[in-house]
Amino acid sequence: MTAFGPDTLAKLQAAATTSSRRRQHLNLHDSYEEPCQRFLNALHADSYIRPHRHTLDPKEELLVAISGALALLTFDEAGMIATIVPFSTEAHWRRGAPFGVRVSPLTWHSVVPLTDQAILLEVKAGPFDPQAAKEPALWAPDEGNAEAAQSYLRDLRRTALRSDAVRDQLARSAIPDMI
Repeated sequence: MTAFGPDTLAKLQAAATTSSRRRQHLNLHDSYEEPCQRFLNALHADSYIRPHRHTLDPKEELLVAISGALALLTFDEAGMIATIVPFSTEAHWRRGAPFGVRVSPLTWHSVVPLTDQAILLEVKAGPFDPQAAKEPALWAPDEGNAEAAQSYLRDLRRTALRSDAVRDQLARSAIPDMI
């Protein structure tokens, strides 16, 4: 048995702070061969996750907020935002907002942190094949292009924070200073 508590989350968040990608994950499985892949992912507000989908190895993803607030953004084929779904454990307990989302493998999507720091649990069927992990959206900046990626992330985050979904579901929650 392994227990995960505040120390685990604090160490993970500290590692994300010093990471060039401004995020850090902690595998909760022992091997990429396991039938269930699960990990914690600590993100800062400036951590860019390029929109992507999972067509090469089509498996659903389950994302659950552990701390902070996040938004799942889905996109159409042209890269226009189709939906914004905020999720937060704190807002769930205070207002009944979603605390997690399930993502179809064929859906273009990205996760945007809405708070300065957030941690999510991701669960996906295994085994994990790094060569077929995801198909990046060609209409979105590459993570390696830092200036373009940060500009795009700022636009996504601004759009999410101004959306009715975020205002309705996360306003007056445990994180009122974010909107």
